[in-house]
Formats: sequence, C-alpha cells, structure tokens
Amino acid sequence: MGRSRKYRKGRLCAMALAGLLLLALMLEIQIPVLGSANAQNTVPAIPVANDPRDDSSPWGVASGAEWFSDFPRFNPLLKTAGVRWLRGFYEWQIIQPKRGYFNWAVTDRLVADTKANAIHLTYTFAYFAPWASADGGTRTFPIKDMQYWRDYVSALVSRYHENIKYWEVWNEFNGSFAKNGTPAIYAEMVREASIAAKKIDPSAQIGMSVANFDVTFLDAAIKAGAGGHFDYICVHPYEKLNALADNGEVDFLAMARTLRQMLAANNLPKDMPLWITELGAQAPVNPEQQADTRQAIALAKGYLLAIASGFQRVFWFEARGPSYGHQTDHGLIRADFTLRPSYQALKTMIALLGPEPASVGWAKLGARGNGYGFVFSRGGQNILAAWAPSKQNLEIKFDTDIQVFDLAGTKKLLAAGQTMMLTDAPQLIINPPLSFVQEATANKDSPYLWGEDYEKANLVTSRLQADNAENGLRQINLDTTLAVVVGDQSWRRTDFSKHSSEGHYVYFAVAPQFIPFGTYEVEITAIVRRLEPAGVAGMSLDYESKSGYVNAGYLSIPQSDEWQELKWKIADANFVGQWGWHFRLNGIASPNEFSIKQVEVRKFISR
Repeated sequence: MGRSRKYRKGRLCAMALAGLLLLALMLEIQIPVLGSANAQNTVPAIPVANDPRDDSSPWGVASGAEWFSDFPRFNPLLKTAGVRWLRGFYEWQIIQPKRGYFNWAVTDRLVADTKANAIHLTYTFAYFAPWASADGGTRTFPIKDMQYWRDYVSALVSRYHENIKYWEVWNEFNGSFAKNGTPAIYAEMVREASIAAKKIDPSAQIGMSVANFDVTFLDAAIKAGAGGHFDYICVHPYEKLNALADNGEVDFLAMARTLRQMLAANNLPKDMPLWITELGAQAPVNPEQQADTRQAIALAKGYLLAIASGFQRVFWFEARGPSYGHQTDHGLIRADFTLRPSYQALKTMIALLGPEPASVGWAKLGARGNGYGFVFSRGGQNILAAWAPSKQNLEIKFDTDIQVFDLAGTKKLLAAGQTMMLTDAPQLIINPPLSFVQEATANKDSPYLWGEDYEKANLVTSRLQADNAENGLRQINLDTTLAVVVGDQSWRRTDFSKHSSEGHYVYFAVAPQFIPFGTYEVEITAIVRRLEPAGVAGMSLDYESKSGYVNAGYLSIPQSDEWQELKWKIADANFVGQWGWHFRLNGIASPNEFSIKQVEVRKFISR
C-alpha cells in the first residue's frame, strides 16, 4: 500500500525548503502586494488555437523541490528529448517570504528559462507561507485569512498569465501535504483560486489535484462546492503504474473511464481534460542494467497507456531526482547528470510518435489475443506500440515488411512473414498492416478487454496457487505471500517476515467492468485455513468504500485441517483503486500465519 509513497515524503524536506527560503530572502525584491482579486484588471481570453501558452502535446515531466533549481541544466535536456511541458513550482513561502512583499527573482528565471527552451510551464498554487498559516507552518490548516490566499493567487496570475495558462490548486491535498485538510476546505481553496485567477485571466485553467487515484476525495470536494470552479483533473497514480509489472494494464486503462463516470455523476462535462501530473518508478542512483530497464519499461507503458485511454497530458516524476535514503530515485537524469535508459525511452517515443500523437485504438495481439497493442497516428503515419504480458513472450507475424524500434531507438527491419518476438518491453512498429489499424479503430470506444467481459457477471474468483488462476479477480503484490506446493496441489500463505508488515496483507483488485464507479453491495469469501490446527489465526477485511478504505471486521479461522470459508457482506463497496487495490485480507491482528486457497467476490445490487 505504501511502498511507492514513503520514499516520496522527503522530496520537499525541511532542509531543502530552508535553503530555498534563505535564497529567497537574500534575493528579495520588495514589491507591494497587488491587493485583492477584485482589484485586478482583466485581460481578454486568447483562443486556444492561437495561444502560445498551450498546445496538444501530452509529453510532460515534473520536478520536485530538492533539485528544482537545477532547471537551467535539465531543461535543455528535456528540450532535446522533445518534452513540451514542465510541472514545477516554488512554494508560496519562497515567493512571498513576508506579508506585503514578493520576491520574483527565482520564478522570473524559471519562466524565462522554460520559454527559452520551448517548454510550457504549468504551475501549482502551494503551500502556505508561514505567516499565513494558523500554526506558523506551511502544510497545516486552517489558513488565517482566505484573503491571503486570494492575494497570493492574484499576484502569481497577474505576473505570469502571459506565460502560464494552467494552474493546479495545491499538491496532493488529500495526502501528507495538508494536515487537517478536508474535501470542504479544498473545495473552498479551489473555488477562491478559480475566481481570483479568472478575474485576471478569463482563459486561465484551474486544475484539481490528488495523490494517487483518489476519486473518492475528488467526488467529495466537487460535492462540497468545487464543481463549476475547475477545468481539468490531475491524478498521481503511482500504484497503478507499479501494478503494470503484474499485468495491471486493464486497471490502468480504466482510470479515465472511472473519472468520466464520476464527472457525469456530478453533472459535469464528461470530456473534461484529464492529466497525470505525477507518475514515476524508481531506479538505483548508480547504473544497474536490470533495474534501469525496469524503470524505462514502466515509463514507456505509463505514457502509452495514458495517451491511449484519453489522458491529455502526462508528467513523469521527475527530471533529476534525489535519493530518498534507499539509494534510488525517480529521475530521468542521475545526480551526476548522466542519462538513464528511461530518458532515452522517452526520447525515442516522442521522436517516433511525434509531439502530438493521436490515439487510433487498441488491438489484441498473438495467437491467444493476450498481447497488448495500441495504434497511434502521426500525420498520415500509423505506429503500433506492442508488448507481451508480464513474464511471457509472444510471437507475431506481419504480412508486410515493417520497421521495428526498441525503447533505446534501435531499428530492426522485418520482412513479411518473419516472426517478431514480443516481450514485456514495448516496441514500436512503423506503419503496421492495415488489418491491425482496422481492428484498433473498431475497438477504440469499446471497453478494454484482455480476457473475458465481466460487466454482466455476478461472481469473480481468484484461485491462489503457484501460478494463480484468475477470473475477473486479480491478486496484486504477489510477493506479500508465498506459494506452497504439495504434490500436484498448491496454494498461497502469508509471510509475516516481510518488511513493514506487508506480509500480513493479501491484496486484490476486481475487473473494472465488474464493479465500475458507484456503490455496490457485494459478498467477499475467503477460503482459508490455519498453518497448523493449533495455531490460532484469523483476519479482517479492508475494502474501498465511498468513504475511502474501511475495515469490515475480524473473523477467526476455525481449528481444523480442512479449508474454511470466511464471508463478509458489504453494502457500500466503491472499487476505484485509490491505492491500486480494492480490498485486502488483513492479518495484522492474527497471532499466526494462515493459508489462502481461493477468494471470491459476488455482486448483488447497484445503488
């Protein structure tokens, strides 16, 4: 649940902020506060087609705070790769260290440098200046006076509206950066920022932003008053990206549809732009081929799946990354400014797909139809991105000559009828045969199906064994359990020796078509037994509801050599996958480990 999050908590560490604040004070330029939003002059809206602040490119990169001031060095590298968008910001306390005065030195340099490198900048209103916060900090609510927030937003938009069009409200408000924050407070922050910004620049676009894929928080903030005061949605689905290593492609692809269902349920435009403003995977600080390759594969799949499913813009976190204490970081660029394979993978995709690729559709590949294929168009040229499921290789053939590129940009020519081997690393095929394009076009608006369609099913199951047999229910994070093989039989067991107590949990995700966005009544059954009849054991069930993740209560496993059924009846299941999973068996209170043979989810009625 928390593996990808805990490394990120330090990316805005106190030491980095203190250093930046000192720099701000040293360079302080005393400029009077511009006053309230009501006092600002407005500028006319600029048609998007002629707007120099905007384009249709999805290729973005984000930067954290620690090494953000290295932008003069990494921006030219991003430009060389073809990146068109940068997400980065200096905090409120840096640009307004004292009430009544602003220091624009660092932000002026940032805006000028991105413009010089032909990169669009998207900015985030965050966090508090200590003088504006009730507790004298930067991440604890409430604010002393909402007028301070309006003035801050107004000052930024007034100064930079000619260069910046897109503004996010806060960063991961639902996470660790807004202590005491609530959906209602966030709704007020969004509403006031939108009113202030649009009074100055009617074409300004305001984004709501959440950590992970927290659709529940977005839904609550909209209902609390944010509706009608934002123009795009931003998510940070790190856990969804991590799950791609365990064949989580369909869950990743379902995100856009889930967000649009939530928007429609709130009577908001279903075609509202969707952004991924942080997405990342870590790699060792020193070159390590296998781990570096895994990062490059994750990056490629993340961008390709996001663009294919309808996300307007995607930002890899991050450009140059610091280590978070485990000798790993998320950066495309290492600390010594050498380039990782992930940088080359991004550069290769942009070069081949073009600055503004259009999604044509998707296709099933291979004899069994379990290979992933996504067709994109660039002008009059079609490009097929293709890969195999995790830990599998697939053979495919084409009836025409083709050019194939790997993520390093290496080109290979294949004659018609020659076998091409697909692995889990995406490859790009230039001008694939028309049959692939036609299949992709026909599938474009259809649900993503690799396997069965579970929309009308009442039951999904997962048989846990050495190689799980899954029918609409998928165990994720398999490494929290161990496979037990006895003769021709196998099952899985918990492993309490795992670090951070992760071995006490068994995680699951249901097929997106089985339970889409909304509240459902379900029954979850776990077929389990003690490791030893005398070894007392049990578990509770954590599941995703309309209120977030909640616990359904503890059940003991009866003393027996036989497999036992434990059942939980749930009336408010809302499976969207905020943390990448929908429910988990929770053995944290169990005195001993236990075995799991099968898990089932039965659906009853939709509310």
